[in-house]
Formats: sequence, C-alpha cells, structure tokens
Amino acid sequence: MHVKLHQSLQAYGVDLLHIPHMMMAPLLPCRYLMTVHDVADFLYSQDRGLRQTIQFRLVRRSLARAQRILAVSQATKRDIENLFGIPSQKITVVENAIDERFIQSSRREEKLLVLERYQVTDPFLLYVGSARPQKNIPRLIEAFAVIKGELVEHPVYRKLKLLIIGDELSEHPDLRRTVVRTRMQNDVRFLGYVPIETLRVFYQAAEVFVFPSLYEGFGLPPLEAMAQGTPVVTSNVSSLPEVVGDAAVLVHPENVFDIARGVQQVLLDPDLREELRRRGKRQFARYSWERSILQVLDIYAEAAA
Repeated sequence: MHVKLHQSLQAYGVDLLHIPHMMMAPLLPCRYLMTVHDVADFLYSQDRGLRQTIQFRLVRRSLARAQRILAVSQATKRDIENLFGIPSQKITVVENAIDERFIQSSRREEKLLVLERYQVTDPFLLYVGSARPQKNIPRLIEAFAVIKGELVEHPVYRKLKLLIIGDELSEHPDLRRTVVRTRMQNDVRFLGYVPIETLRVFYQAAEVFVFPSLYEGFGLPPLEAMAQGTPVVTSNVSSLPEVVGDAAVLVHPENVFDIARGVQQVLLDPDLREELRRRGKRQFARYSWERSILQVLDIYAEAAA
C-alpha cells in the first residue's frame, strides 16, 4: 500500500498530502499534514510489548516529519506535545462539529413510532458510543444502580431505565457481568447501533444524556445531545470540559457516587434542566464545520507555500 501511495503521489505531482488520522506514514515524496483525533491507542492499548513500542516510535517519527499537525481540541494538542514531544507551534487546533442531521428535530409522529418499535415506555437515561475500556460503561451501570436505589420511591423515576446505544452486549461479556452483579437486568438495555434518524429520537426523548468517559480526543455525543435539547452529565477530564463549557454537569468519572450525584441533581431539579437546555443550544452552536474547513484551507495554503 505504501509503495502504491508513493507512486501515485509522484505520478500526480502532489505538493501537499493531508493524512486524516494519526498513522505510521512512510517516507513520502511531498509535504504532508496529519490530523490527530486522539491518542487513545497508546494510552489504553492492551499491548505493552515490543510491537507497541515500535508502533509508537514510527508514529512519533511520522508526526515529527509532518509539515503541520491538526489536533481536534486543546486537550489533544497537549496530549501530542506530552506523549510524543512535538513542539506546540507545530500543532494547530481545528475543532470538530456535529453532523447537520442532529440539528434537525424529529416530528412527534416519528418519535412515537420509534419508541413504540423499541418498546420504550419508561423514562430513561441515555449513553451513546462504543464500549471500549476508556468509555467507562461499567461505572455508568454501577452509578445507575445507585440512582435506582435512591429513587425507588419516586413516582416517575422509580421506573427509570438506562439505554446504551453503540456496541452489542454480546461482544462485551464484562458488561453483562456488571449488569448481573448490580441486579439491573430488567433496567439496562443495549440497543446496538441505530440509524441517525432513530438516534436523534432517543436523544430527544432521554431525561438525561450521561457520558462519563475517561478519555476523549473531542467527544461529539454530548454536543449531539445538546442539539436535541437534552441535558448532559459528563466527565471533568480530558477534552470534555473544554467541549461542553458551562452547558453540562461535570462529574469525576472514576467515582461511581459522583456520577450518580450529578445525574440525580439534573433529574430532580427542573430549573437546572431548563438552564442546561438553554446553555446547550448555545454551546453546540459554537462549533461549525464551515469555520473549521476555512481554517484547514488556510493551513493548506501556509503549508504549501
């Protein structure tokens, strides 16, 4: 593959190549930029042996040779500096933005149809994302069990459910064990992947969107939830405080009881929910693909000069 890339770049006389994700770039016959979305592969890899060491050194060399590095957040920029020793002036932050389809609202009829299809009749908390270790889903389930215990007498939230959209439960036996250990088999549902139009309905219908991730290069799901008017509880680490600003309740992701406290605070305080909805609409509007594209074009011009 690398040989074919080299030949194609020479054949077309390419002056500047943009590599859209962090990788081990071969020796290239032109200048190149590289976008880094996160460094999770090196922070949370299960492989700590020789292969991981070689991969780290090759990626570090590729980053060092890049004309410019584009990081999706200030937090990711700091990670690149600290982990790979790349000078700050070589890295430019170009922020992500959400898919335009999450800005639209689903019609009431569509919302009712989706909830009926998935047999969702009770109020629910929502998590959206993968089930990789840094996503912290076991602690989310444990925090949910705490919340259920605290709200067992509540007239509405005693029937509260937790819906997890993303990876299939069958692929993660550790999560199944957590559900069984916390006795939440009847209250935690794994829905797998769903289309964006369906996901939009779940964002709209959720009481609270909970995203207690241990690490994010940027973290789009909280912004997607905000675009649908859903109050957000998320982590106070990595890029998440930067991305959500003052529009979410921040919790310590390694403390199950702090996650539970944050969610209960939002559930039981209607004024806070409304304030978070208002701030969320303002926060997600700060991010724009159009602005980011113009920024990238300026970087292209500078790097190619």
